Amino acid sequence: MREKKRSTGPILLLLVALSLSSSALTAEDKTVKAGGLQEKALKVFLDGNRLPWNLIKTEITFVNYVRDPKDADVHVLVTTRGTGSGGSEYNLAFMGLGDYDDLNYTLKYFSNRTDVADEVWNGFIGLLKKGLTPFVARTPLADKVNVVYAAGPEAKPLQDDVKDRWNYWIFSLNASGSASGVSTRTSGRFEANVSASRVTPEWKIRFGANTGFDSSRYYLDTETIKSTSERESFNGLVIKSLTAHWSAGIWLSLNSATFNNIKFSYSPSLAVEYSVFPYEQSTRRKLYVQYRLSFNGYRYNEETIYEKMSENMFRQSLALYLELMQPWGNASASIRGSHVLHDFTVNRLEVNASLSLRLFKGLSFWVSGGYAAIHDQISLPKAGATFDQILLVRKDQATTYSYGFNIGLSFTFGSMFSNVVNPRFE
Repeated sequence: MREKKRSTGPILLLLVALSLSSSALTAEDKTVKAGGLQEKALKVFLDGNRLPWNLIKTEITFVNYVRDPKDADVHVLVTTRGTGSGGSEYNLAFMGLGDYDDLNYTLKYFSNRTDVADEVWNGFIGLLKKGLTPFVARTPLADKVNVVYAAGPEAKPLQDDVKDRWNYWIFSLNASGSASGVSTRTSGRFEANVSASRVTPEWKIRFGANTGFDSSRYYLDTETIKSTSERESFNGLVIKSLTAHWSAGIWLSLNSATFNNIKFSYSPSLAVEYSVFPYEQSTRRKLYVQYRLSFNGYRYNEETIYEKMSENMFRQSLALYLELMQPWGNASASIRGSHVLHDFTVNRLEVNASLSLRLFKGLSFWVSGGYAAIHDQISLPKAGATFDQILLVRKDQATTYSYGFNIGLSFTFGSMFSNVVNPRFE
């Protein structure tokens, strides 16, 4: 009698079940261990814009990243500003909270204009690690963290007398073009600019020239509408640092724009600025008062509403700028008024403000807006604009004001930790 073949299905199912059970137990054990370490690790609230979050969380795994500063042991506020070489200065303010409130300091990292993103963020992450070290040293994880001194035999101290064959000058050339279309419409755009700058602690010198051209064609049943816009400009400035609070400068502006009915205009200016806070604190707080006196010469493409083809005048302006970047959020505001010296009725007043607040745990609020009272459109053409030019926004239109407003609210809740990185489908 032939022996009946045994089925292996139940055995395989049993083996798979045991394997999954074993894996689950192992995973659970690891989770418990990880959870224990997670409770003991430093809690960090990293506060900054456009940071490579996945890279940071992947490279720095010995801390917890929390979503709200109220859950944190340390609040790291990251602010940036441009450098004279075209790079960026990153200011990392480490502010201890709770048991760590005696630790407060700021570290700086400088990137070069020629650095690729990998170089920039590797340097940033390296500095972030150094800044977190004194905090981590107070946690139970201190025994698991080593500090390595990586300087080789070629390392040597930085010298103050750095030799720069370009004498701090930076040059840039840019050009771009685009074209698009459908069966009823085609459009094209060209833009080019060149710039040169030299920035030192004592001087800021910048020059730039720009040219642009826009063209559109609309194909209707009975006709074709063509619309163009041209613009050219040159701007130069030389700023001298006088003291920790004062600076002065000169400007030169040359412009031509069909939109504004400007065939050619020139405007040399003198200005002085006072910073209520020392300039070195500008990454966290700014309060500037700026006065400018300028001479303006205009030559028009068409006769203006004042029946002029050219005119000259003096203008003066006074502006106040405020910006605060703090752990509770950030705020900025500005007010600027200007008028023609011989006719105060030809004037403009501009007000802009923005505010971003962390109201309480998980809740954030932001608002921004601006308003301008406009009474200085001296270049408006007397003949006005055609229907096509109005519709396609090819000529400036008379108005006594402009405004804009934005508001938003967000609320986030759930797990306080945000350590996990999953880059799929990003």
